[in-house]
Amino acid sequence: VQLQASGGGLVQAGGSLRLSCTASGRTFRSYALGWFRQAPGKEREFVGRINRSGAVTGYGDSVTGRFTISRDNAKNTVYLQMNSLKPEDTAVYYCATSSVVGHTSQSADFGSWGQGTLVTVSS
Repeated sequence: VQLQASGGGLVQAGGSLRLSCTASGRTFRSYALGWFRQAPGKEREFVGRINRSGAVTGYGDSVTGRFTISRDNAKNTVYLQMNSLKPEDTAVYYCATSSVVGHTSQSADFGSWGQGTLVTVSS
């Protein structure tokens, strides 16, 4: 599976942005999908995960209540809706697939990684 993230850009604090991640191949619905982010000089951080059907999601503490993950298996696309953005949300955002059935936030449990998209939140 090859992934391509898009939708990043510059937004003011308090604003919203929606990222998309589109996959090639027929096996998209066989994978859980995750979003991670990495700010300059910092380690990669788990943002959230959605299971194969889209019925179950889980989020990192720093984004819970502000970010929402959804997916459209017919379009081979997963979304990350980001609301109430803060300057500390500035990072490159990546999507990735996971074959792990249960919830996981460990990057090692994710296989295919897409090219990231940059989100910059100004104060």
